[in-house]
Amino acid sequence: MTSDASPGIDIEPWLRKVVEWGDNTSSLEIQQDVCLRLPELQEFLSQMYETLKHMEPTTAIERLPALGQFLGRLCWNPFVVSHKDTRQLLICCLCCLTSSQPQNTIERKANSWVKRLFCHLLSSSGKEDAHLLTQLECTAADYYDKLLTNIISSLIKRLRRSQQDKGTDPLLAEQVRAICIKCIPVLTLAEVAPLLEALLLYHGPEPYEVLDSHFLQAVNDAMQTKKIALSESAVLSLWLRHLPSLEKAVLDLLQRLIALQSKSFSEMEEIIKDSYLPQAACHPAIFGITDGIFRSAILERDGNLKMLTIVRLFTSCFLQEYYKDNAKAKLPLRAYFSHNTPLVLALLRRAEGLPSNICIQHLHTIVKMLRSVDSEERSHENVFQSWFLLIRLGGWVDIAAEQLLTSEPEISDDLLWLLAFYYNPCNESQSRGRTMVEAKAVYECLVSLRRSSTICAMSFHKLLEENKSNPWHPRTLQLIRHLCVTFIVFCPKWHSVAKDCVSYMTQTQEAASEVSDILARTLSRLDIPGMESQKIITIVRKLQQDF
Repeated sequence: MTSDASPGIDIEPWLRKVVEWGDNTSSLEIQQDVCLRLPELQEFLSQMYETLKHMEPTTAIERLPALGQFLGRLCWNPFVVSHKDTRQLLICCLCCLTSSQPQNTIERKANSWVKRLFCHLLSSSGKEDAHLLTQLECTAADYYDKLLTNIISSLIKRLRRSQQDKGTDPLLAEQVRAICIKCIPVLTLAEVAPLLEALLLYHGPEPYEVLDSHFLQAVNDAMQTKKIALSESAVLSLWLRHLPSLEKAVLDLLQRLIALQSKSFSEMEEIIKDSYLPQAACHPAIFGITDGIFRSAILERDGNLKMLTIVRLFTSCFLQEYYKDNAKAKLPLRAYFSHNTPLVLALLRRAEGLPSNICIQHLHTIVKMLRSVDSEERSHENVFQSWFLLIRLGGWVDIAAEQLLTSEPEISDDLLWLLAFYYNPCNESQSRGRTMVEAKAVYECLVSLRRSSTICAMSFHKLLEENKSNPWHPRTLQLIRHLCVTFIVFCPKWHSVAKDCVSYMTQTQEAASEVSDILARTLSRLDIPGMESQKIITIVRKLQQDF
């Protein structure tokens, strides 16, 4: 009877038939019955595989108690396993019952049982196996383990000899592709990992790709779902050989980060580094592809702040990898950031430990470069390229907001312009001019509050009241929130009413997300060894907890 827990899988009729066939297929009547029912059996196994691959091994075993007996009996039926497609489907179903990291006794026993069946399917016949075991005086488990190890070891040796053009029996491209296809259903078996590595690192004399594309895609999918672990060199080779796998890895990473509700940059950075994409991006070709995907994602989301933060975090992780081993020969950064090298170098300069006046002077230099692109060399592509650099290497934008609210005397409009360019690069219908006017009015009010001896949350509220009667442009509102959060954090006198002010600012989900992002960036920038910012770090963490 079909169980509600496993729709479409009715094993009992087929199990009765398999038991009827038995292990002894010498009867002509049974042989004919097996052959007659093979197409129907193959279709059933295909349906079973489609169901099993979406279930956890333990769940499948518990919900389908007859599954093991059914598959096991089929594996020992020579007329069933001699049919190539049916045998392949059997292997696929068996692999759905394996666990890369078994968590309980059921999963450990299932792994051992599947391994023995897999080895049996790769060997000749059950009778010959039994005879050999008797001669060797070893257990079935030992025999099957050694058999699988020897098969894989032999294939690896042939691959390496063929790559080095040694030996009298080199593998042809068709043979390498055939090995790939046979590996697809058994990718998650730990013993197969060395063969996967050897295949991914294989480069023969052929001027075309010899590895099967379905194999490459299956390896990438298994790696992304943590069902297998590969070396860095193998992953790099996979993505260089198969562009769709790299694109899928980048898009999967973006989806994970966008869906992440955590406000912790450290958690986001951990996910980014765990993807191995920052490490792989040290190869300029992979960097260029990820760069293109990020550009498209930012354009499609119309400058969504979370997407900008993700791109900035990814670039930060990439730079950490790039600088990790100074002794290792690397290409210059202009091989990665080919647009406007002087601007790249200016944005890459570290601000930690620099006096305020030096920071302001350097910010003026950055603004001068960007203004030149925005006016004298203005073109949509040049402006976008420069803005995209500012997004990827955007630490100086947050420093500009800090300097605006903490420096004495007041500094020029340059830093406000930098913030306006960051939030409104397109300047459609001269909207950046309006952004500057509205942001400057709020900035001057914040400076006035900073100088006032009276600390009152209502005074801060009044700054934002104007938006209700005369709504700001969405990009202007983002800039003003940036200024307001910076004011609350970097003006210690206002820490006593910081919670009230932030609560007033974050009455919508969009506002809460933007403010949370600014707080997280501030904490990431300041919470490093040697920085004397403990009071600010404390208030930022408290505000994050209040969220």
